[in-house]
Amino acid sequence: MSTYTLDIILIIVFTVVQWRITRLVLAATANRWARYAIFSFDAAAAISYSFTFSNFLARLPVPTQPGMVIGAVCLAYFMTATAMVGLHTAFGLVGRVLNADTHPGRRKVLSLTGNALMAAPFAVMGYGALVQRTDFRVREVDLPIPGLPEDLDNLRILQLSDIHLSAFLSEGEFARVVDTALELRPHLAVVTGDLISGPNDPLDACIRQLARVKADAGVFGCLGNHERYAKVEDYATQAAARRGIRFLRKQAQPLRFGNAILNLAGCDYASTHERARYLAGMERLVLPGAMNLLLQHNPDVFPVAARQGYNLLLAGHTHGGQVTVEILDQSINPARFFTPFVYGTYRDGNAGAYVTRGIGTIGVPARIGAPPEISLLRLRKA
Repeated sequence: MSTYTLDIILIIVFTVVQWRITRLVLAATANRWARYAIFSFDAAAAISYSFTFSNFLARLPVPTQPGMVIGAVCLAYFMTATAMVGLHTAFGLVGRVLNADTHPGRRKVLSLTGNALMAAPFAVMGYGALVQRTDFRVREVDLPIPGLPEDLDNLRILQLSDIHLSAFLSEGEFARVVDTALELRPHLAVVTGDLISGPNDPLDACIRQLARVKADAGVFGCLGNHERYAKVEDYATQAAARRGIRFLRKQAQPLRFGNAILNLAGCDYASTHERARYLAGMERLVLPGAMNLLLQHNPDVFPVAARQGYNLLLAGHTHGGQVTVEILDQSINPARFFTPFVYGTYRDGNAGAYVTRGIGTIGVPARIGAPPEISLLRLRKA
């Protein structure tokens, strides 16, 4: 499913939900001013929802951070309202079925249960925003690589991604992430895109914090879609270079570890609209006889990277779904509508990929079932 298709579905769902809420409010009051208020709220919600589209917001004459806050409040409202309307409808149906045959005491328990569940969406959203959003933890992962040279076995790679230093992640909060990363002593550190969310976000502050990261072979990266939306790709590349961080833009850097070569390549964000041209020309950067590692923000390119001869892809972009629910051992989250590569390790023949959950958030400033992640990856002989 394309992002546009999902956007249309969500707009239809949220419109139906708000129409239902409007009808309930209008039925409960005959006050003219109350009716004006609900119609005004509907109009404001429709306008505010447009601020949830990052690419669209970047083009508006609206300061990015206030626009993001307005959009996030609106999206959080629609998500919780949709859950509440769904629960209200479900309990209404159950109540009508059981009303005739159920003891009054049981009906009271059922009513109290329904009221408690109606409050659950607010509790879950609050937990995701106030607790799990900043629950920064290290995730250590072994990545088996067929034919890995002996001198690259147990090589430690720090991966930071989807930082989104913006209205919903302060420099102080990101400094805590860097402080934790400094204790990991990686051989190589990589940043896989989305340093910020919009044009007016503190990009220099993000780069300043990233410059504190230390690794034996240095710090490298690739750019994400939000650098493109904000039109700061060139500036980010130059500002990072002055701080000793190299963003690879259709470039490769061979790194020697003992007698082995790790060929690190990277390119700018590959949009799903460019699917037919994913990684065009990147096959020329594959170095025969070396371990070839590709940095790309979008994990959807993995099958193409495998065909081109890359041994490993490191990506982000999905936030691990950001809001994830486990049902029957299956993770249900928005990212699954866009890509099969949502989070974790994947294999395609002899090639492997790792998709990190990243650090920050976009849209709603909450993480539910997909906590932020500081990734420490170890290459291992398969």
